[in-house]
Formats: sequence, structure tokens, C-alpha cells
Amino acid sequence: MAEDPVAKQKAFVTDFFAAMNSGDVDAIVDAYADDGTLHTMGQTLISGIYSKAQIAASAGSIFEVFPRGLQFEIIDMVGQGNKVAVEATSEGVHVSGQTYSNQYHFLFEFQDGRLLRLKEYMDTERVTDVLCAGQRPSRNN
Repeated sequence: MAEDPVAKQKAFVTDFFAAMNSGDVDAIVDAYADDGTLHTMGQTLISGIYSKAQIAASAGSIFEVFPRGLQFEIIDMVGQGNKVAVEATSEGVHVSGQTYSNQYHFLFEFQDGRLLRLKEYMDTERVTDVLCAGQRPSRNN
């Protein structure tokens, strides 16, 4: 009996969050297809679309601002076709001493067993308050 592709993708997502929780930058970057992208939604200083090369260059800095780690918990996950939708939470202590916790919706899109697109939706006010120290992007953009 052939392996269910959606089950395989859900296992991939579970492994991806395990890599995030352990700070395994190599595993995170390797999860992406060569033309894979991360799209962080909203209008914050960290919002935007990032290529695999940009993810590789900056992924480690995420863990530097959470010296004791940032822990994600998957609340629920559904999959269909080449996509898996995830409801999740996170919590960690930022270098500023503030506790950062957020709620997310992630949409993972796969191609040939790798992550083609990851869209990240979250409470952008929490991002601005803690991760961006209250700073907002210029309105001229």
C-alpha cells in the first residue's frame, strides 16, 4: 500500500517544528526547495517574502534573540493536496527579558517533498512590541 502523501507532509511539518524548537538551522533551511520562500505576513519590520538564501543567512539570528529557545506547539493541522495548514502557538524569553508568546496560522505548500512556500500569519502587534521593540516600518513603503 502506497504511503499517504498528506500524512507524509504532516510528518514533515511536525519535523519542521521540532527543528524550530531545537534551533536546528540546517534542518530548517534544508526543508525548503531551492526556490522555496517564506512569506511573513503583515506590516512589521520582519514582514516580507524571503528566499531560501535569505532564510539561510538569517535563520540563526532568530535563535540569538531567544537564548533559551522559542518553543512552538502545534494545536491542529489539516492537509489536502500539496498543502498543510497549521494552527500553532509559541513562547520564549526574548533577550530584552520580555516573554514573547504568539498565535499563528501557517500554510505549508509542498513540491517534490520539499517546502515550496510557507506563509506565516500571526499577531503582528506582539511582533512589533517584543521583536521590533515597538518600531514600525516607514509608511513611505
